[in-house]
Amino acid sequence: MKKVIIAALVLLIGMEGLNAQNKFRGIVKFKIESTGHVAVTIPAEAATLEVKVYDDNAKIEAANAIQNGMRQTQAVDLAQLIAYLAANDISLETYQGDGKILIRQTAKKETIDSLEIVDTEPGHYYYEYLNETKEILGHTAKKLVIHSYNEEGADTPTECWVTSEIGPETFLLFGNTKGFPLVYTQVSGDGKAITYTATEIVSGKVKEADMYPPAGYKDLTEEEFQALQEEIKTAAELLED
Repeated sequence: MKKVIIAALVLLIGMEGLNAQNKFRGIVKFKIESTGHVAVTIPAEAATLEVKVYDDNAKIEAANAIQNGMRQTQAVDLAQLIAYLAANDISLETYQGDGKILIRQTAKKETIDSLEIVDTEPGHYYYEYLNETKEILGHTAKKLVIHSYNEEGADTPTECWVTSEIGPETFLLFGNTKGFPLVYTQVSGDGKAITYTATEIVSGKVKEADMYPPAGYKDLTEEEFQALQEEIKTAAELLED
């Protein structure tokens, strides 16, 4: 009986250790730069980004994107667009509402794990996590290499750095990385690349309520949202005629 109690205590202590991870609450600030062979114009108002972090939750205000664990919610405001279409006598058949929409998605572990499967096909990529580490803004970051293959089949690897000391175990808001990205590069197949680099980490000033979706938005399934997008695309073509 004593062994059972001790074993249970060890298990509880281990669980407390797991629960104690990523208890960071604060804001991570990024600068955004064009780093590819082909330059990308980044407007001044889009050259910085702030990510709010509350334990294993994260939020990008500018994109109205929220991550709770492995769940991601995108708040999309199409109110002005729908009003404009209505003013031009274009009505939507698949959607009736004010245009304030919530799109919810749940990431699957196997999907994230599949990013580490070697894929050398032209236009494809895969992630390689290395044991190399360095300190970034007071946090230990692990090296991630994204192997990206161009149309000629040549590897154009990109170095990124992620930490397990901040935020969700898997970060979905950009990159789908295992760990919170402190340096992350998005690469496109046409020589363009955009790099997010953390410039400041501010502890505090973030509450659990910051991770809630905005009020006044209604849920729409991915299928319903896709149908709405197609209808808006068709409406836009009508406006061009």
